[in-house]
Order: sequence, then structure tokens, then C-alpha cells
Amino acid sequence: MSWPLAAFTVLGLGLLAGFAWYERTRPDARIVALVGTLAAFAALGRIAFAAVPNVKPTSDIVLISGFALGGAPGYVVGAVAALTSNVFFGQGPWTPWQMAGWGLTGLAGALLGRLTRGRIGRLPLALVSFVLGFAFTALQDCGDWVTYSDHSLAQLGVYVGRGVGFDFVHAAGCFGFAMAFGPALIRTLARFRTRIQVRWLPAPGACALLVTGLLVSVAALRPARALAHPRRSPVAFLRGAQNRDGGFGPAPGQPSDPMVSGWATLALADAGDRSPAAVRYVLRVQRPGDRNPGDLERTLLAAGPAAGPALRRALRALVHRDGDVAGQTNLTAFAILALRAARMPVAPAMYRWLARQQDRDGGFNYATRGGVSDADDTGAALAALAGVAPQGVVRRAVAYLRADQNRDGGFPATPGAGSNAQSTAFAVCGLIAARVAPGTVRRRGGATPLAYLRSLVQPDGAVDYARANPQTPVWVTAEAEIALSGQTL
Repeated sequence: MSWPLAAFTVLGLGLLAGFAWYERTRPDARIVALVGTLAAFAALGRIAFAAVPNVKPTSDIVLISGFALGGAPGYVVGAVAALTSNVFFGQGPWTPWQMAGWGLTGLAGALLGRLTRGRIGRLPLALVSFVLGFAFTALQDCGDWVTYSDHSLAQLGVYVGRGVGFDFVHAAGCFGFAMAFGPALIRTLARFRTRIQVRWLPAPGACALLVTGLLVSVAALRPARALAHPRRSPVAFLRGAQNRDGGFGPAPGQPSDPMVSGWATLALADAGDRSPAAVRYVLRVQRPGDRNPGDLERTLLAAGPAAGPALRRALRALVHRDGDVAGQTNLTAFAILALRAARMPVAPAMYRWLARQQDRDGGFNYATRGGVSDADDTGAALAALAGVAPQGVVRRAVAYLRADQNRDGGFPATPGAGSNAQSTAFAVCGLIAARVAPGTVRRRGGATPLAYLRSLVQPDGAVDYARANPQTPVWVTAEAEIALSGQTL
């Protein structure tokens, strides 16, 4: 097979994988943009280190892309990074082998994510990166053997033996890059996907479409007054979205999801409408052996005192001696809130550790002190620390939120971005916990955060994520309702 044909074959397989992934999941456009950005990032990483032979961060970026986003996105990132970076290095018979090698690295990252349930330490990640980095270059040696030799086993030994030193250098570079930025990139990508992933159901069949069309036609013939209906509240929308199993899906009619169900259960409880069926669902789907802190914390928040002793012990076991959970501000703040909800004592060390993570600008970020602060994590940290931490910590966090607010009254996911309902809800919950009336927080000439949230409420009671952006309506409405009901986390 000639190398141009091989290149187009590999590229075609990558495009098919990407198209299948897109059609199957129909992700938010920003996820698609993220895949393209990561491919460009991986290509630029290779180009930036062109002066250092065989030391490139590309393998790590592709591996982590697959780990955080899944197999098809990881494959696409790897294949496209190889193809585009060779615009700089030169296309040739090596291109399809590089595309295949980095594509497989992305798939391996997805498999690693499944095996570890999305949680892996810095050193294990670096060791896996070392092995996959060595495998990638070994595959390139095989490609040279296929392309340039007589295909004898003796020649294979020559090509592989000659390349072992370079293979080791690449693998060592992968190890070093993974140690340097691996966990931080995983957290960033995982958080991004969790915040904006949209799950769509397959389109209904022809029969269902025909029935729907007939119903719409009949409705169109009725007087307009018959179609009118009063506006519903967010609580009514959430009640109507509950499934028979007691749980909630990202949108009405979708299968129940543990994360969305946890937030919906908490929102209904804060509105004085606790659903025993929803509590039973979140407890039923939470496995006592699951050591994912986020899952445990959300379950205890939703179930409150109904959470059994096994779940309480499981969460307590995740708190380190110095008071943190997984070394992350976000998880530690929610661990404090979950312990309170379950009426369990909170170790003073947890409060002290969390307060020490306050950034210089007064806000908090997802990881530890020194990152980029955001409204979501500052609101959660305020909810956990208000009334316990020194007043100076609370005042600075409130000042950060005031400065981060947009003129429309809402808060952005990252400083300078557009407002969204979920970030605004977290900020409001933090302000309420700090005993700051949300109605007093506004930019000069701007709206209040509650006014912004109310402006997103639709006639059916659902709360849009942002202007003209109705993604994951049940999840968004649940978090927004907690703030609209005047409650904190």
C-alpha cells in the first residue's frame, strides 16, 4: 500500500470515528471546539519542542484527551495532531503511522479512564505515559520497516534495535511531561466536560414522528386560547421531569442520571418538597464501595440524614489528615457541606485547609491556591466557610464575587466570560451563606443575580443555562432553584 493511500485510510478511519461519536452523542458545540483545540495544542506542542529530538508533549496531551473525553475524541485529537503538525515537519510515508500511533494512544487513554473510573494519581499516570510513549515510537520503527525494508524479520530487528535509544528518550519525555502537568490537565478537561456536556436521545422512529405531526396539526386547528397555559415554576418543572424510578434525566423524558438526580433531589428539598422516591433513587445508585468523592458528596447532600452509615464512613475515609479531600478545593468544600447535611461533625482541619486555599484576588479555584479563581468554586467555598472561617477570608471572597459579576447580574464560569445560570446560582448560594443579600449585589447600572436567574425562567418552568441556550434543563433548573428559593448549599 502506498503511503498516500495509507494516510487517507487512517484519516478516513479517524473521521469516521469522530463522525460516529458526534452522531451518537451530539455534544455541545463547545465540546467539539475543545477537541479541535486539543488537536491544535498537541500539534503546537510537537512544533514547540522541535529543537529537542524526540521529546514532545504530544503523546501526553493525546492520552489525557482520551482519558477525559473518551475514545473517539481521543483518537481524533491524536490523528489530527499528527496530520497537522506534519505541515511543519513534512508529510511522508511516516504520517499514517504517526496518525495511527497517536490515535491508538487516545483510545488507550479512554480505556485507562474506564479502568480507573476517571481517577488516577500523578505517578501512575506518568508510568502509563512512559509505556505508551515507548509503544508509539516502537510502532514508528515498525512503520519504517514496512516502508523501507525487504520486510524480513532480520531487518525488523535492525530497525527496532536501532530505534530503542530514541524510543526511550521519547518515553522519558512523556514521563516528565505527565508528572509536570498531567493531573492538572485531567481536572480541567473533566470539569469542562461535566459542566457543559449535553446528552441527546435518538430521534423517534417514523411512527412516532407521524403521530406527533398529526397531534400538532390537530392542535393548530384549535382556537389559540385553548393552547394558552399559565407559566409554571421551576419546582413544578422539576416535579414533572421526575421518572418512574424516582430519578431525573438531564432533560424531561431522558433516562435517570445519578448526578442530575442528586441536584434535583436537593433542589426539591430546599423548596420544601422533598421527594422520598428521589432520595431512594440516589441512595440505590450510590455504591458503598465507590470511592469517587464527588459522587459520595452529592449523594450525602441529597439524602441528608437518610444516608446510611456505610456511605458516611466512606466519605470520612476520604478526608486526609490535613483536612483536604483529594487535594482539591472543590471536593473539600463539598465534603464539608455533605458532612453537615448528614449531621456529622466536621474536623476543624478541613476548615483551616480550605481557608488556606484562598487566592490572592480573594476567590477560590477548583484545585488549590494559585490558580484562576471562579464564581462556582468561590460560592461553594463561601457556603462551606461562612460562619466558621475568619471574617477576613469571607469578606475577601464576597469582594471577589462583587468584582466578578457581569452587568446583566449574572456570573461567568471563568472571569470575563458570559453569564450562566449555574455559576450565578453557586455565587448566590455563597452570598446567602455569608449573610449578604443577593439583591444588594449589582454592578453600577446593572441587574441583580436573582433578576438574572428569573430572566432565564421559561414558560414551562425550566431555567436556561444562558441566553438562548437551553442545555441540560433539569440539571440547570435544579441548581438555579436552590438559589431562587433563598437557600444555600
